[in-house]
Amino acid sequence: MNPAVIEDEARIREAFENRDWAEIKSADSWVVFKVMAEFVEGFDRMAKIGPCVSIFGSARTLPDHPHYKLAEEIAGKLVKLGYGVITGGGPGIMEAGNKGAKENGGKSVGLNIKLPFEQQPNIYIDHDKSINFDFFFVRKVMFVKYAQGFIALPGGFGTMDELFESLTLIQTQKIGRFPIVLVGREYWSGLIDWLRNVMGEENGYIKLNDLNLFSVVDTADEAVGVIEKFYSRYMLKPNF
Repeated sequence: MNPAVIEDEARIREAFENRDWAEIKSADSWVVFKVMAEFVEGFDRMAKIGPCVSIFGSARTLPDHPHYKLAEEIAGKLVKLGYGVITGGGPGIMEAGNKGAKENGGKSVGLNIKLPFEQQPNIYIDHDKSINFDFFFVRKVMFVKYAQGFIALPGGFGTMDELFESLTLIQTQKIGRFPIVLVGREYWSGLIDWLRNVMGEENGYIKLNDLNLFSVVDTADEAVGVIEKFYSRYMLKPNF
């Protein structure tokens, strides 16, 4: 049998096992301490990086793909304006973001997650700005807490998770209304139509003006322009 299937079955069976209070307390206490340790390290390391933009996108995007080149270009333009770049630290769009930042002399941050298939940090992360996480929720806090903007290129479940986390926190006013940019109108148009027509107009689960929480663009100049235009309203610039 596939080892992954065996491991999944073991986890499912474990969830139904009866455990006494001593076992629960012991196991959960270690988890609490580990979560605390990840938060402490993340806060300590990230608090010093200055203004940054988080770039999301697929880990499966190959270096010769137009989306990879686009992410690299966006990151390069951002760091030339004084922003650092935060990515998930892995391959694909994440690597492209770090590469664009690194090769243009900017801060390149990688928030790597430990996965069963052993995602490795890409080579373009600054050596002092590479952080490894076991818990997705701790990692997502770092993405949001230390970013002044969010740029999402085409991606899968992970990209959607990070995108909707950011949208939810802004919609519920848990964080400021930082700019969110979706890159690639063709890719995102179906989702946006569904949000407007099904989630919004048909069911009323969101207000239609919630769709104004993000911008949709096609080019690197447009993506960076949204960030710059937003902060120009407040006469704010990143510190060089």
